[in-house]
Amino acid sequence: MADTAPIPLVVDLDGSLASTNTLHESVIKLIRSSPLHLLFLPFWLLRGRAKVKDAIACRTVLAADRLPYNESLLAYLRYEKKKGRRIILATAAHAKIAAGVSEHLALFDQVLATEPGRNLEGTAKLAAIREKVGEEFVYAGNSAADTPIWRAAKRAILVGVPPKLAASIRGQVPIEREFPSNGVDLRLWLRAIRAHQWLKNLLIFVPVLTAFSFLNLAKVEYALVGFLAFSLAASATYIINDLWDLESDRAHVRKRRRPFASGEIPIAYGIAFVTFAIPAAFALALAVSYEFSAMLGIYLVLTTAYSWLLKEHVLVDVLVLSMLYTLRILAGSVACGIKMSSWLVAFSAFMFLSLALVKRCSELKVLEQGGLSITRGRDYRVSDLGVLWPLGVGAALSAVVIFGLFINAPETQARYATPDALWLVALGLVYWVARLWIKTSRGEMNDDPLIYAIKDRSCLFTTFWMIITVLSAHFLSLKALL
Repeated sequence: MADTAPIPLVVDLDGSLASTNTLHESVIKLIRSSPLHLLFLPFWLLRGRAKVKDAIACRTVLAADRLPYNESLLAYLRYEKKKGRRIILATAAHAKIAAGVSEHLALFDQVLATEPGRNLEGTAKLAAIREKVGEEFVYAGNSAADTPIWRAAKRAILVGVPPKLAASIRGQVPIEREFPSNGVDLRLWLRAIRAHQWLKNLLIFVPVLTAFSFLNLAKVEYALVGFLAFSLAASATYIINDLWDLESDRAHVRKRRRPFASGEIPIAYGIAFVTFAIPAAFALALAVSYEFSAMLGIYLVLTTAYSWLLKEHVLVDVLVLSMLYTLRILAGSVACGIKMSSWLVAFSAFMFLSLALVKRCSELKVLEQGGLSITRGRDYRVSDLGVLWPLGVGAALSAVVIFGLFINAPETQARYATPDALWLVALGLVYWVARLWIKTSRGEMNDDPLIYAIKDRSCLFTTFWMIITVLSAHFLSLKALL
């Protein structure tokens, strides 16, 4: 490749140098600081894009060190910089954001960005480049809005450009380098919507199973539709949560790899999915019943409150998580028209509180292993393990005690053919929860204990064994067999 040092290299920020849109991130941060800002956004937009960017930038501070950068492009820029090449950042992002990026990377000789009265995009950016840089430059960009700049450039650098647009640019301008994107495929979307977390919504089927109504196709059908409604709604809330927690997720050893935190899926795509998924979820819920759609509404209110506020408060967050687990069972009861036992409600509340505490303790254990002491975005410290650990184990044992009382209850004795066989289930529960807590203490627990339990062979075998034991206790009379 010919020596390119004499020709300045102009680099775009959003979607090119950074694998995200800083305006979208700023809007999320603005709303997070105060949801009332949503009311002002339309009025700011009426004054033009430059004005709205200025209004948002004046009220937010975007952490440049937390942005997901395109490491391949960044390495190339640093290489060219060492060769003495002049590097210019030219972006439609606000000047305040651009200055923060420039200061953090310590790479650019000059910064061109949006200022009050001038939105630096498309032809406006081209005019600024010609004014400050000259007619000879190489431009690195990523979108169709950059087309007039590429056409005016001596050479083009294509960063994650869609194939059709890339082919068009290749036919008009010499290409210096290309940095292709992996694209947004099904695998990424399955990660983003947490398809594996849909397994939690199988709790909707619990009332059908505990009432032994699994041969009633109508009830199973209602449970299935309810499962789909909750799964769509859950995926929407997961995406909302991910967008809400972009900065804190990027500081987390595992969460920084999430599709939105890493910039693999654009923020706009996530917002579009949420816009589709929530109405679709309510349409399915209404097909079940008005009461079930109300349960879905309560679920969304709780999860939104959790994402926006409650998860930042110690212990409140785990109590809400346990409520969300139990709410799924209550929703299944409403969907199928099966009255929920008070024993099941009490058992679920304590068991899910224990599982929520497993989740929190596993995160603190990871921090402890990494030599850290305080979580970001949550009011927890590693020193809290001394309290959370016995609280979680105690909640699990309380659930087992409640199950034992359920076994001796008159209604259980009358309903099951061999109720005493349920003590084997109680034994299985002790092993199941104890194993989860031991794995947590060893730092081997994933973020979600239910997902771990489904993947762990011992927990999975114990679960099947308990299910078979419950069915046998209900249908088979040991006295009759003897």
